Amino acid sequence: MLKIVNTKVASTTPKRLIASIIAFVFINSPLATWAAETDPAVEKGIFHYIAYSDRFASSGQPSADQLKAQKAAGVERVIYIAFSDQKHSLPAEDRIAKELGLNYLHIPVDWTAPQKRDYYLFAQAMLLEPERKTLLHCQANYRATAFSLLYRVLENDVPLATAKADMNSIWVPNSVWTNFILDVLKDNNVATDCENCDWTPSAIGE
Repeated sequence: MLKIVNTKVASTTPKRLIASIIAFVFINSPLATWAAETDPAVEKGIFHYIAYSDRFASSGQPSADQLKAQKAAGVERVIYIAFSDQKHSLPAEDRIAKELGLNYLHIPVDWTAPQKRDYYLFAQAMLLEPERKTLLHCQANYRATAFSLLYRVLENDVPLATAKADMNSIWVPNSVWTNFILDVLKDNNVATDCENCDWTPSAIGE
C-alpha cells in the first residue's frame, strides 16, 4: 500500500501548479528550516516520504535521527541522489549511514541536467541486491520520485499510469525532468501515452 507523509499534492491545474511552485520556494527558504524545527509533523516524518512497497521508499532529506529510525524499521540501504554540499544536506551522511550499519550509495545528480547514466547506475545498484530494503532520497523527493517512477516501471512492471500518479502526488516535473523521464522510457520502448498521463511540465525549479 502506498504510504505518503507530509506531501504537497501537485497537478497541472493552475491553482495547484501555483501551490506547487510556492511549496518548492518554501522548502528552499530559511522558513522551511524553521518549520522543520518547530512542526511536530515534520519532526516525526521524513519530508515527502513515500513507501511504494515494504522494500522500497523514496523521500526528501532525512535527519540523522530519521536515518536511525529507518534503520530500526528495517531499512538496509540508503541511496542519495543530490549533492552533498546543498544547503539542507546532512553533513557526513555517508559516515552516519555506515555507522548505523546501512549500505550507502551516493550518486550526485545535477538538478538542471540529469543524465541517463545516473539513472542506470542507480538501477544497477538496486538490481545487484533487489531484496535489500531501500530508501532512495534527494532533498525534496523530486529527483527521487522521478528515478522511482523509472525503476518501478522498467524493473518492477508497475503500470506507468500508477507510477506517474505516485510521482505527481509529490510534484509535476519541470521541462528538464519531464524530458529526462520521457527519454529514458523511450530508450526502453515504453509507450508514454497511457490513460490520464498528462506530461505537461510545470515550472518548478526553473
